[in-house]
Amino acid sequence: MTTHPLWTDEYWLPLLKLYMRQPQGVKPMFSRGMVELAMGLHVPPRFLYGQMFRLHRPDTPWLKRLRERYDGNPKRLSRDVRRLRDMSGLGSGGSFYDGVEVCETFEKDFRPVDGLPCVKPVMLIMTLDLYFRLTPSTMVAATPEVAELARLMRLKTAVVVDALAAFRSCDPYLGRQRKAETPLARACHDVWQRYGNGEPQDLAALAAQLKEYFR
Repeated sequence: MTTHPLWTDEYWLPLLKLYMRQPQGVKPMFSRGMVELAMGLHVPPRFLYGQMFRLHRPDTPWLKRLRERYDGNPKRLSRDVRRLRDMSGLGSGGSFYDGVEVCETFEKDFRPVDGLPCVKPVMLIMTLDLYFRLTPSTMVAATPEVAELARLMRLKTAVVVDALAAFRSCDPYLGRQRKAETPLARACHDVWQRYGNGEPQDLAALAAQLKEYFR
């Protein structure tokens, strides 16, 4: 089975705690809890999602014993996770990672854009998905889909409209567009470079999963 270079067996405990959070079971890949744990461990949500399925259906004797030890005993699990965090600095970015070079990848999508503390690249990814569903004339605040996305992401509608305008300036199919005068321009350009030339259905599938982060 493929492993992640930063994954250790100690991480099963906080992952199991998340699994046992009500309603108990496998959590959506980009649910808030999954993303927060991924950020703390520097392990992508997609990998944690696969590991959580292994907890759901243990495929080794060791995982079976782990489940047996903590099933029905959340207090013991919480105590052991707390002890692990205290001993190793788990998720604190402190001594736990001393001497370890951490190359951030997915984390950047869930951190604020420079100069815009209320906006994260993950929001721009979802806005790009909406961009491909609209026509230029409907990329306005009065369009229900624009307002709905802004509410979901807890952003002002004007921010979503600005992002749509920035994406229009990136779109080669619209010919030469006046460069959008918005702080979002650079961040939107980066998101376009990653997803704008890919398959729309792949972006749509990702955006559907990312909705869980805002619920």
